[in-house]
Amino acid sequence: MKIFDAHFHIIDFEFPIIENQGYTAPSYVADDYLNETANLNIGGGAIVSGSFQGFDQQYLMKALKQMGPAFCGVTQLSFTVTDDEILNLHKSGVRALRFNIKRGGSEDLSKLDHFARRVYDLAGWHSELYIDAKELPDIASTIEKLPAISIDHLGLSEEGLPHLLKLVDKGVHVKATGFGRVELDVKNALKTIFETNPDVLMFGTDLPSTRAKRPFEYDDIELIQNLFDEKSADKILYRNALKWYFG
Repeated sequence: MKIFDAHFHIIDFEFPIIENQGYTAPSYVADDYLNETANLNIGGGAIVSGSFQGFDQQYLMKALKQMGPAFCGVTQLSFTVTDDEILNLHKSGVRALRFNIKRGGSEDLSKLDHFARRVYDLAGWHSELYIDAKELPDIASTIEKLPAISIDHLGLSEEGLPHLLKLVDKGVHVKATGFGRVELDVKNALKTIFETNPDVLMFGTDLPSTRAKRPFEYDDIELIQNLFDEKSADKILYRNALKWYFG
């Protein structure tokens, strides 16, 4: 089956890498990703900025050129970024703004409401949150009103799943990523999210699986193929994310 990889990282030490919470990410350049996924039918994807990359855009510009037009970028920006800078990033293939609540390295969550609306109105970007879903009740009223939001890694926790499902019902997208880093029943989370809203679940490899207890395995894709019928699996593995990022 064709796959749109909605979440992976490129880590290029040609550009600034910041130690984060005592952790330094390993090198993982575009060629590493292409080699590791050579046996998968990857038809596009989203390169996601990590906490360890801060507000650096240079690595992302290089990676997007290397990966080609089927791939887009998810970046972290300072609230002080200019409109022209956002539009230039859009021309280079960036399509989303990331708030890394779990690890830091991004803009503060207090800026979410205004910043998410700004990038959406200016460039049509959505905003992505790396957050434990158990913390969602504190910001749910804000998220519900925003034009386009996605949540990383199935919301991370079993405790957070009911809060996540309430937002899924309102159209918030969820990344089926990082199965080896979450604290929840992955099969149950996939099924209940899809049953709540079949258009929002988006698979990603999460390569190179930085800090995950277990890195990505090909079995993660087979799990989805075995859990869902072919049409549903195609939505999760390819179509939902393609529509989300490229319209």
